[in-house]
Amino acid sequence: MPELLLLRHAKSDRQDRSLDDFDRPLAPRGRRAAPLMGRFLSEQGLAPGLVLCSTARRAAETLELLLTALASRPEIVYLKTLYLAPPGRLLALLRRQSQDRDRIMLVGHNPGLHHLALELAGGQGGLAGRRLVEKFPTAALARFQVADWPTLGQGPAKLVEFVRPRDLTGAIE
Repeated sequence: MPELLLLRHAKSDRQDRSLDDFDRPLAPRGRRAAPLMGRFLSEQGLAPGLVLCSTARRAAETLELLLTALASRPEIVYLKTLYLAPPGRLLALLRRQSQDRDRIMLVGHNPGLHHLALELAGGQGGLAGRRLVEKFPTAALARFQVADWPTLGQGPAKLVEFVRPRDLTGAIE
């Protein structure tokens, strides 16, 4: 069964007010969280075959740091249209993916990423569902099992887990 990994970019640095939102780099906390999530993916055998990543600096930096923990580099497609994309745009992009894709990771931004995850989860309970409803924090990962890509969103996908960096190490300060 195909899997979708939704990863929010890691914590960004807001100190340099001269930078556009699009150009903000990762904060030190984000630079620690991203490789931690990469190690989690590697240890769980969840390396994606395809990554769709926003071209915003903080998303691209998150991905590059995450990839340092993976044994092999997946195919990566950077898309400016993922920057602050609404859930409908994200869903349309995912539905166009080839059926032979077993695991796709999308690296993006809230609120669109959170709204898409909530839509796909369809109110599923359990700890993962409760955490997802509460908040989709930076560097968090929602993992879904999906029937196929063309029908994604036409009914709930199975929320397998929702992992935050602090779930792996305690608070990252």
